[in-house]
Amino acid sequence: MVLRGLHRAAHGQMGLLRNRWRTLRSLHHCSALVYREHSPDVNTVRMEQLMLPPVRGHDVRVKMLAAPVNPADINMIQGRYPVLCPLPAVGGNEGVAEVMEVGSDVTHLRPGDWVVPIDAGFGTWRTGAVCKQHDLISVPQDISLLGAATVFVNPCTAYRMLLDFQTLTRGCTVLQNGSNSAVGRAVIQISAALGLKTINMIRDRPNCADLSQELRSLGGDYVITEEEVMSSGLHEVFKEVPKPKLGLNCVGGLSGGLVLSNLDHHGTMVTYGGMSRKPLQIPAKSLIFQNVTLKGFWLTQWKRHHRKDEVQLKLMLDSVCDLIRDGRLSPPRCVQTPFHQYTNALQATIQSHQCKHVLIM
Repeated sequence: MVLRGLHRAAHGQMGLLRNRWRTLRSLHHCSALVYREHSPDVNTVRMEQLMLPPVRGHDVRVKMLAAPVNPADINMIQGRYPVLCPLPAVGGNEGVAEVMEVGSDVTHLRPGDWVVPIDAGFGTWRTGAVCKQHDLISVPQDISLLGAATVFVNPCTAYRMLLDFQTLTRGCTVLQNGSNSAVGRAVIQISAALGLKTINMIRDRPNCADLSQELRSLGGDYVITEEEVMSSGLHEVFKEVPKPKLGLNCVGGLSGGLVLSNLDHHGTMVTYGGMSRKPLQIPAKSLIFQNVTLKGFWLTQWKRHHRKDEVQLKLMLDSVCDLIRDGRLSPPRCVQTPFHQYTNALQATIQSHQCKHVLIM
């Protein structure tokens, strides 16, 4: 009896070990860029190995393919962004992934699909992740990897601002500063596709002529420095195109005031950034005599307000992807960086006038 009891106990232990082994074998690991404190020093970001939970129900396991390093990502690490993730956190808000496994209740995605995260704070700087189906939205695979990895922030910001704040028809004019930014370049190209004219202000710089030509090659109708606007104004330009009803401001300070003061009556200026870190200069005459409207825009907030409106999200994403597919919207200039060389990408993003660095997993 004793021997039989020992045998049953041993057999039970072996069964538990086999079940535990099956469980462990079903789990996956990933490499991730983790920060455990908010610090101005991005060298606090470290690559760590993280265990992924098993896939159940509405879960989806993805393999990250490419993830940009954006200034907003750096600001989150530094603790200077409106949305901060609980620590420790994985960096990265944007990127494209491939679906590897889906739970039994997943209906909209299947293995092999390309997907992008909907909300900020997803933590895209990792080789893999397990999340809920509703955290992701699919993107077509007939656009480039870099196009898919960078489609859901800057181009969509440009798209929403061009559609949501003024009723613009073919031939209308849009005035913007920061025209060399990723959003600014998207504004130029999407405006050209919509038949809109763009007046694009840039800061004076040594390579100004080359940059002007580059922005014109994207479809920019006018490229002019802020210094030229201050000295000569836009009177000659307005002989050829109507005054803008829509102005886009990502700089602030005096530059934002230049956008505002050149808007048409009942125009709208949308501020979506403050790169100069200086208070916006608001000409009183623009408010009093031209009755302009000041608005702000943050794509993260727009996505959260429309989180359950999959039709709206999909319509925006499909429209932008159509432009990429047709060659009317080019991905931003990118430096592809192997994932293990992530420190190069982080340091480069801190520097000004750099191409976008994209981590390739």
